[in-house]
Amino acid sequence: GFDRAEGGGIDLISHIITRHLKIPCHVLMGANLAGEVAEEKFCETTIGCKDKKLSSILRDLIQTDYFRVVVVDDTETVEVCGALKNIVACGAGFIDGLGLGDNTKSAVIRLGLMEMISFAKEFYSDSKQSTFFESCGVADLITTCYGGRNRKVSEAFVRTGK
Repeated sequence: GFDRAEGGGIDLISHIITRHLKIPCHVLMGANLAGEVAEEKFCETTIGCKDKKLSSILRDLIQTDYFRVVVVDDTETVEVCGALKNIVACGAGFIDGLGLGDNTKSAVIRLGLMEMISFAKEFYSDSKQSTFFESCGVADLITTCYGGRNRKVSEAFVRTGK
């Protein structure tokens, strides 16, 4: 996620944790709705970790037959995806609330993904486009835009005005 940076601008939560606790902070994001993970339904996740030795340890500790883990070294992009997909999901919920249909919703999702990529490139020059095609990117975006709470709350707001 994001927070305001000291002196203005924005900063990633993982960077803030690293700076204040003086320990490396790695991130886990992906298309893994908590209820489905708890029910041991198959899902994938992405871990952002720059430490090659630790990457395989984290994967081996977390991965199961139903919880697939991919580790990438593009930590910033993984975290950006996890934050920005929620904004796109709100847009998808507004579309649902207005009854504009799946064609419009898919356009919002596509444009949202393009904005996520542009944002990451603008603020994190080492961002890798391939990371957007991992679970933390397009998969989490789709899952959240169809089943996430941000979509549901936005749809309810449009329908009820509350």
